This record gives sequence, C-alpha cells and structure tokens, in this order.
Amino acid sequence: MHKLQIQNLSKIYPNGVHALKNISLTINDGMFGLLGPNGAGKSSLMRIIATIQEPSSGTVTFNEKDIIRNPEYIRKQIGFLPQEFGVYPKISAEQLLDHLAILKGISQKNERKEQIWALLQQTNLFEYRKKAVHTFSGGMKQRFGIAQALLGNPQLIIVDEPTAGLDPEERNRFLNLLSEIGEKKVVILSTHIVEDIRELCAQMAILGMGEIINHGNPLEITKSLEGRIWTKTINRASLPEYQNKFKIISTRLVAGKTQIHVYSNSLPDGGFQAAAPDLESVYFTTLSKVHHPVHI
Repeated sequence: MHKLQIQNLSKIYPNGVHALKNISLTINDGMFGLLGPNGAGKSSLMRIIATIQEPSSGTVTFNEKDIIRNPEYIRKQIGFLPQEFGVYPKISAEQLLDHLAILKGISQKNERKEQIWALLQQTNLFEYRKKAVHTFSGGMKQRFGIAQALLGNPQLIIVDEPTAGLDPEERNRFLNLLSEIGEKKVVILSTHIVEDIRELCAQMAILGMGEIINHGNPLEITKSLEGRIWTKTINRASLPEYQNKFKIISTRLVAGKTQIHVYSNSLPDGGFQAAAPDLESVYFTTLSKVHHPVHI
C-alpha cells in the first residue's frame, strides 16, 4: 500500500503568480483524478510531485519519506508523462526506450530488452518498435509516453493532460491502458476533461485558481447534487435576465436555442425541469464558485 501525502503546499512564481495556495491531499493506490481548467495549477502541482520544481512552502511525502528533501528517493519510483513530452530524436521507439532505460539506471542489457518488449506489447506498439517515434500519430506518441513512464516499474505515475487532442478511439485506448496499470500503484491523472475522470477514478479533486475546491469519490460527490440541478431552454437574448435571477452553472447551444443549467435547492420557476446530476454538473457547480459559468 502506497501513500502520497501533500500538506499545506504553496507555489509562488517570481512574477508574483500564486499558482498553488495551501494544497493538502492524501492519495493512495489506484487512479486519482485531478480535474481543473487550464491555469488552475495542475501542472505546477505535478511538477512539484515529480521534483522538477520546488514549492514555496509545504511538504510532500511518499510512503512517509519527505521527497522535497530527498528527491532521489522519489525519482527512482516515479514515472512521469508531462503535458509536453518534448522533441523526439529520429531513432526507433525501441532504441529510444533503451536509451531512457539506461538513464533510469537499468544497466543490464537483457533486463532492459525484456522490459522494453513487455512495455511495447502492453502499449500496443510492438509492431511499430522499429519506427521512429517522431513519425507516430498523437495517440501512439501518448502510448509511447506511458511506456517510457513505466520503465523501471515505478510505484507513482503521473500523467498530465494525456488525452488532449486525441481522437475518440485513441482516447479510449489510452484510458483503458491507464486503468490496467492503476491497480497496485498510485496513478495521478491530471486533466481538464471531465470524461477522463468519470469512469476511471475512485477518488478525485477539483482544482481551481490554485486551490482544492472539492474532493472525494466522484459518485458520492455527484449524488450530493441530486434535486439541485435544473435545466431550461431559452432564447439567447434573455440570458442576461436569467443570469441576474439564478445561479447558472453552464450554458450550451441546442438546435439554435440556449440550454441553461441552474443550481438551486428548489424549483427555480415553472419553466424549469429537474436534471439528473452528473460529474459535469459537479465540475461546473464547483467552478462557478471561483469562475464564471461554463459555456459548452
């Protein structure tokens, strides 16, 4: 059983941007979803956990060991797929994984080959092992990114915005891969895409403006909104009037009309209908506390 503990973590950049404000989280084995819009502070938090940058204050421990003071301890146990994985040299996937395995301290050639072939099989890239990674599609590059992150059998895996830009088929393939590896390790999935969290994660947190503004089990959080989400289709011209009267959490265009979702403890007016809450409702309701309503 592994445990990542983040306590009172803050990050202020030299330009004065307060990226993280007193973050505290406990994350155990399994898939943990970190959900938030771009600019919420997710990447700053991931980089601190990966010891790529230091916090301004606070502590991070993995299995009770302070990783800010002992970065080498976590670097031997972490796999990281950053939002931008970087420029790929013009060498084959197999050669690049071999190079990265050496950097991770896997010195035995036979051990490297065995592990690399197993990872290429697991990520469905074995038949492309002789091809240069820079020729891969976006989804293949993301799967290669997971293969490199899994080198050395890490116990903590971080993936930052892994499905952004992937087509639906590649996205499903990638999420299935994540779910396979997320059983006996701590896997943090950082994303702004609600669907990435919904089916995979038993625990989650929503980050907004550098703060944790909601956290818990996705199903339990969703259930807490039952009877409080209402929907109505209106003319767009009347939207300002509704914005003044109700707490609108999201709007979307449906067949040329504007559909609004409202948070209220009781029926807002006769024209509204009850809407079954889902994780999007949780996300938008939570974000409406620190942001404007979301337009879809």
